[in-house]
Amino acid sequence: MSAQLRFVLLLLTVTVSQCWLFGDFLGIKEKELDELALWPLPQKIQSSAVSFKLSPGSFQITHAKQSSAGPSCSLLENAFRRYFEYIFGDLKRQEKSRKKAFDSDVVELQVWITSSDPECDGYPNLQTDESYQLSVDEPSAVLKAANVWGALRGLETFSQLVYEDNYGVNNINKTDVSDFPRFPHRGILLDSSRHFLSLKVILANLEAMAMNKFNVFHWHIVDDPSFPFMSRTFPELSQKGAYHPFTHVYTPSDVKMVIEFARMRGIRVIPEFDTPGHTQSWGNGMKDLLTPCFSGSSPSGSFGPVNPILNSSYEFMTQFFKEISTVFPDAYIHLGGDEVDFSCCVHVLLDIVTATKKGYMVWQEVFDNGVKLKSDTVVEVWIGNKMEEELQNVTGAGFTTILSAPWYLDWISYGQDWQRYYKVEPLNFPGTDTQKKLVIGGEACLWGEYVDATNLTPRLWPRASAVAERLWSDKSVTDVGNAYTRLAQHRCRMVKRGIPAEPLFVGHCRHEYKGL
Repeated sequence: MSAQLRFVLLLLTVTVSQCWLFGDFLGIKEKELDELALWPLPQKIQSSAVSFKLSPGSFQITHAKQSSAGPSCSLLENAFRRYFEYIFGDLKRQEKSRKKAFDSDVVELQVWITSSDPECDGYPNLQTDESYQLSVDEPSAVLKAANVWGALRGLETFSQLVYEDNYGVNNINKTDVSDFPRFPHRGILLDSSRHFLSLKVILANLEAMAMNKFNVFHWHIVDDPSFPFMSRTFPELSQKGAYHPFTHVYTPSDVKMVIEFARMRGIRVIPEFDTPGHTQSWGNGMKDLLTPCFSGSSPSGSFGPVNPILNSSYEFMTQFFKEISTVFPDAYIHLGGDEVDFSCCVHVLLDIVTATKKGYMVWQEVFDNGVKLKSDTVVEVWIGNKMEEELQNVTGAGFTTILSAPWYLDWISYGQDWQRYYKVEPLNFPGTDTQKKLVIGGEACLWGEYVDATNLTPRLWPRASAVAERLWSDKSVTDVGNAYTRLAQHRCRMVKRGIPAEPLFVGHCRHEYKGL
């Protein structure tokens, strides 16, 4: 359909603020539905049937003249290239066809950073402002954000507004978006201890996280089965605790790469070193760290958690977490603390981390067992039964809370289980408004007992996308039918970008996954 014919169509305006009226779209053709397949759904959007062509030969993403960021902002420059390629495909292939290209109706997307400090060289944090405003018109589209983090979210939305017509031409409709996340903590937990995850897989999933506007990578990096983190201070931990001391470890440069790759996509990296339980692999490389178990009066050969009666245990932990605090720049470290005897040394470990000037996150058992916690502790609620009661208790005690109990994605079932994750309302528990403000978000968790590099990505996506929208979009966005239509298109978009996300149901993608 030509732009002229589309222009004379009845103006279609969609406004999303307090609700999403999918019934308005029932008569629209499939390609026009594609135009509105945004995920997660923005807080407010107005989109018309007026469409503009986009051509790689005459379109660019650039810094607005009044922006506080410029070409020296490598984070944005990297993002401009990445999203240009998302929109138009392989750049080298596009170069060969530039002479045949048509002119763009929209010739540029101007990115305007309004704060005096664009935060180009900073790291995202819990207080980061991810809001943005996007206006698409001819000849220029404008993306306005306080800092680079909001700009990243807006670039993702702009890229999702672009769609192909029947002739393979990229189009975008006249659109206005005003958007911000409902919750500031929107995380994915990956487990690299039960099965080692290659850097390639971790980076690919950070890429997918950015496509879904997740902003926290909870890296459950070590556990009982293996210790793949290579410590400079205690190299024997990975030498004797990893599945293999050379091939199944994360070197300091590997960890640095993950942190920087995530930062460039507005994603925090919060490592979890679960203590004092879940430390069997630690004991392989650190003599006398673990508590020996006995059968009668004789050692049984097995070991329990970190030995609380030896001063050497605390000396080791002090040095180790001092190192961790310098390796990971985020303000928080996850200390686990689940499934352990709480008469043990948990409170001492918390004090050790506090001394590094880091905040800590813990699993709910630490709170449940009455351990004295700092006021800024983040408690993660993960046990499914009595979830609402737990949220009420934790927030009632004044602690910041994140929710993961309903989003354990390693539990799989036949059919469209994404709908179950989508229907969760994180604030559906008895409590005051003050208590509910203490729930800062949640995490989708993919534990590694049955997951490695071969099946992690398709098992995670697009099921985790359901959690992404629940944590970003307005509370009233609950229409499963509408979500299915948009999510099916979003899944195809991820597939086109190289993410092997599994299908929701019977159907096809215009650009199918090509395989390895």
